[in-house]
Formats: sequence, structure tokens, C-alpha cells
Amino acid sequence: MATVDLFAIGNALIDQEFKVSDDFLIQQNLQKGTMQLTDGETQANLYNNLLKTQSYKGQASGGSAANTTVAFSALGGSAFYACRVGNDELGSIYLNGLNDAGITTSTKSISEGVTGTCMVLVSEDSERTMHTYLGITAELTDEQIDFTPLNTAKWLYIEGYLSTSDTARLAVKQAREIAKANGVKIALTLSDPAMVQYARQGLNELLDDGVDLLFCNEQEALMYTETDNIDAALAKLKLLSQSVVITLSSKGALISNSQNTFTVAGREVVAVDTNGAGDAFAGSFLYALNAGLNEKAAAEIAVLISSQVVAQFGPRLAVHQYAELLNTFNQEAV
Repeated sequence: MATVDLFAIGNALIDQEFKVSDDFLIQQNLQKGTMQLTDGETQANLYNNLLKTQSYKGQASGGSAANTTVAFSALGGSAFYACRVGNDELGSIYLNGLNDAGITTSTKSISEGVTGTCMVLVSEDSERTMHTYLGITAELTDEQIDFTPLNTAKWLYIEGYLSTSDTARLAVKQAREIAKANGVKIALTLSDPAMVQYARQGLNELLDDGVDLLFCNEQEALMYTETDNIDAALAKLKLLSQSVVITLSSKGALISNSQNTFTVAGREVVAVDTNGAGDAFAGSFLYALNAGLNEKAAAEIAVLISSQVVAQFGPRLAVHQYAELLNTFNQEAV
């Protein structure tokens, strides 16, 4: 198998996107802006209710780390995605979508079972709330992962959503050991405030003795560190990672490493859907670092691309748009 720059592990989910009212979220007892896990029957009932009462916006292949990997690959990096899908139509759609985006996958990812789905509920203020049935991806184990590409990769990327699965955490532990043995840098995202609130122990296991690069948003940073200001949160997070990136929504991002701490301004867009914005930021940032750019330039590219994700429905841009935006950035930098 060919060498890849990025080896990512994450859940495999088909997103079903709906525009919803705040009243609907309240009626369904859903906490706005977070992800909630559910069972298959409850998911089916919610889906039918959504189709009858809310505005359907379409289907897309999702999963946090997968969205990150698509951005990384579409910008020009080589990537492998480790996940678990069912031997069903949605599973085929999912893996084919990754392959069409230039990402390498393995037949090991396919097993008997149902591919996971995520109801992505987008409010009038563009905030996304997610209702997730993990399906077979909840049982991701090392048996579904071909670790061979990791031996020669540049980066291992781990999504925080895996913190809820005992078997996935064991698979991540194995991946971390392989990465460390081969000098592969490790990046991790906290993924969601709900993971910090309900799966903190699992996140601690994923972080283990630290990472090279940690991604989170402001809310996750404050919750995980149990602080009430960003400076205090950053000080604690720097004990866990050599570099820390805290996204600040429309305000841009805060980046800190052993040498310095700085912010990068956001870009003004009309927000439509925040789903996938943080994922795109991480993928773009990792691509730029891997291409030899410094963290400031990486953050500026990431802000540009993630802002465009916010300006449309769905967790990803069309593959060609990533390269076009990178070209725009390069022209602005001249």
C-alpha cells in the first residue's frame, strides 16, 4: 500500500440534514449545538418526524475525522481513512465517496451490520445539533483497521467522538503505539461539548500522555479544563499538547506552541450551517503544516476554507472548491 501523509481514525456516518426551528429542538428535548447518541428505532422515528414537519436539505457522507480527511486530501495531501461501515447501500455510498475524493480506504472497514446515520439539525442561527445512531461504527475495533499505512505516515489524526466506544479507544491506543514507534506525529480533536461533558474519561484515554497537536473550540476548551477564561484554559491544554489550536467561531482562531501564542482573524460570511466547519479547519491546518507552512499561514488557510463551509449546507465543500480556495489564498498572499 502506498505511503500516505495522513492516517485518520473516526466514525463513519451518513448525514441527513434538516433546517429546523428552535421549537422543534425543544419539543424533541435536544440540547442545541451538541451531539446526542441514540438507538436505531428512536433515530427512525425522529427521521420520519423531520420529514413531515421540517425542511429536508439533503444527504451527505459525514463523520468528523472523515470531513477533516476530505479537506486534507482535496487540498493535495495523501490520506487513509480507517472506519467501520455496514455491508449495505449506505456503507457503499460512504466508502465510494471517500475514494472519489482521493482517499484510500480498506475492505477491512466493511462488516455485517448497519451503517451509522446522523440527523444534522440546523437552526435559523446556523447552529448545528446532531442526533446520531452510530450503527456498526460503535463497534469499531482494531480488526477493521489496516494499520500498514500508519507506519510511514506523517500524521495520525484521532476524532474525539471515539471516546464513547470501548473498542475504538483500544484501537486508538494501538494506533498511538504504532505512531510513536515510527515517529508519526499525533493530532486529536475534542470534537464536541457533549464528549467533554459525558465522555471525559474516554477523551482522557485518547489523549493518554499527550499529543503533538490538539484542536478544540472555545466552549470545549473551557469545559475540558474547567476554567472560565480562555487564557487559563490554554495554559492547561498546553500541558497536554505541544501545539494547541482553539477555534473562536467568527472571531477566527487562537494558536499556541512552545515559542509563541497568537490569533488569526475570522472572515465575514453569511452563516448558513456550522456543521463540519471545525473539521474543515483541522484538515486544512494539517495540510498546510504538512506542506511546510508555518502555523500562522496554516491557520489563515484554515479560516478561509472553514468559513466557506459555514456559508453552505453540508459538512464538506465540493472537492474542487478546496483547491480553488487555496489558490485564492496564495494569490492574496502575493
